[in-house]
Amino acid sequence: MKIQQYTYLKITFFLAAISAILSSCEREISEDFVLATFPATAEIFTDVPVGLTDQFFISFDPAFGANTEGFGTDNNEAFHGTSSIRIDVPSPNDPAGNFIGGIFKDRGEGRDLSGYDALTFWAKGTLTGTIEVGFGTDFITDSHSVSSKIQLATGWRKYTIPIPDASKLTQEKGMFLFSAGSFDALANDDVSDASSFEDNIGYTFWIDELRFEKLGTTKLLFPYILDNNELEIDDFIGSKTMIDGLGARFGLEDGQNISIKASSTYFNFSTSNPDVASVTALGEAIVIGEGTTNVSATLAGQLAAGSLTINAIGSFDNAPEPTESASNVISIYSDSYTNVNAFNPGTFAGPNTDNISLQTIAGNSHLNYESIDYVGIGWDGSVDVSAKTMVHLDVQLTSGANSNLIMELIDFGPDNDPGNGLTNVGGDGTAGGNNISSQLVEGEWVSIDIPLTRFILSTGGGGFGNPNKNNIGYVVFVSNNGASFLVDNIYFY
Repeated sequence: MKIQQYTYLKITFFLAAISAILSSCEREISEDFVLATFPATAEIFTDVPVGLTDQFFISFDPAFGANTEGFGTDNNEAFHGTSSIRIDVPSPNDPAGNFIGGIFKDRGEGRDLSGYDALTFWAKGTLTGTIEVGFGTDFITDSHSVSSKIQLATGWRKYTIPIPDASKLTQEKGMFLFSAGSFDALANDDVSDASSFEDNIGYTFWIDELRFEKLGTTKLLFPYILDNNELEIDDFIGSKTMIDGLGARFGLEDGQNISIKASSTYFNFSTSNPDVASVTALGEAIVIGEGTTNVSATLAGQLAAGSLTINAIGSFDNAPEPTESASNVISIYSDSYTNVNAFNPGTFAGPNTDNISLQTIAGNSHLNYESIDYVGIGWDGSVDVSAKTMVHLDVQLTSGANSNLIMELIDFGPDNDPGNGLTNVGGDGTAGGNNISSQLVEGEWVSIDIPLTRFILSTGGGGFGNPNKNNIGYVVFVSNNGASFLVDNIYFY
C-alpha cells in the first residue's frame, strides 16, 4: 500500500507541476517538449531474459502451495537458439508444493506495449496438459491483467494471447504469467478402462521465444461482462456492485478462436440513468438514487454482451454501530473493530449453499448468505476467548419467518489443527451450537448476545456441545431449511 500511495502522490505532484508550468509559462515551453516515454522492448525471453534482471521470476506464495523449485532454464531444449524456460509441474503430494506458477516482471519503470496486439510464445510439454498463461499481473495493482487457458502439445507449437486494448499498456511491468497443476493422465491407451488413468501426475513443459508482437491478424469477436449474462437486481442507495465476469473471444489467423479473461481497466462502463447509479473506471456500480438503470460496457469501442439492471428501491438501514469498547473485544468481523487475520466468509460450505458475498452499502459492509445448508467462517489460526463471556452478532433474516438457523463455535483442540471442515471435531477438537431461530425477524436487524456457556447443542461434525474457548477456529451457521440472512458485527467480549 505504501508503494501505491507514494506512486499516486508522485504522479499527482508531477501533473500539478506540469499544469502550473503550462498556465504560467506557456511561452517558455519548447515545441519539442514531450512527456517521458518508456521502452517498447518486445522480447521477454529469447535464450536469455531480455531487459529483465536475474530476479525477473516471482513465484506465487508458497504458503498457499506454490512450488518454487520447478522453474529454471534448459540448455538441452529450445525451439530456436540454445535454451528455453523449463517448468516442472509437481504432483499433489510434492512436499515443496502442489502447483507451480508466478510472473515475469519488469523491475524497471515498465514498458510501452501500445504498439503490439498480442503476446506470443512457443511451448511444448511431456504431456498435453492445460495451463493458464497471460500478462499484465505485477503483484502490486494487477490493473491490466489478461489470462487464458491453453492446451500443450508434445511438439513445439506457437501460442497467441491477444491484447484486448493495447492503448492501455503504456507503462506495463507484468510481462508474463503462468500457472500449472497436475492432472489425470492415461497410463495406457484404453480410455474405456477407468484403471487406465493415473491420478494427478506431474509433468514438464518448456517455453521459448516469448515476446509481444504486432500481428495485425487478431480479431475481437465477442467481448462480454458478467459472463455474458443479463442480470437484474434490487438494490439500495449507497450499495456497490462490482461488475465481474469480464472477458472476450478473439479470432486468430489460423482460424482458431481463443477466450481470455481481462481486468476491468480494458472496458469502458456506462449507465443508462446516471441519476440512479454511477460506474467507476474499475467497474464498480454505485447506487446514488431511486429508480432503474442499466449498466453496460464496451471493449475497444465494441459493445460487450451482458448487462446489469439495477432497481434501486430506496435507502438501506445498516446494522447498529457496536458500543462495546475495542479493548474488551476480539472481533471476527466488523467495520468497527480490528478483525482476525485473513478472514474468510466461506471457508467451507454445504453443497446447496447458493451464494456467499460481502455487500457494502453507505460505507458499511456486511455478509450476505443465501439458501445455506451450512457455512463455516474461518480465518488465519484461532482465537483464545477463554477470558470472554459473550459472543455478539447482528442478523437480518431475508428469507421467510420460519427459517431455522443455528450458530456453532468450533475449537481446534490442543493440536490447533483445523482439519477438513468439521471432521477435526472427532479428534481433539470440540464444538457446540446455539439455536437463534426464534430471535430472528424478517427484514430487520436484530442484535443477538449469547453467553458462551449456551453453546450446548451437538453438531453435525461430531461436537457434543460446550466447546473449549482456548482455540476457536470457526464460526459456523447451519440451517435445515435453506435460510437466507445478512450478518454483521461478530465479536467476543
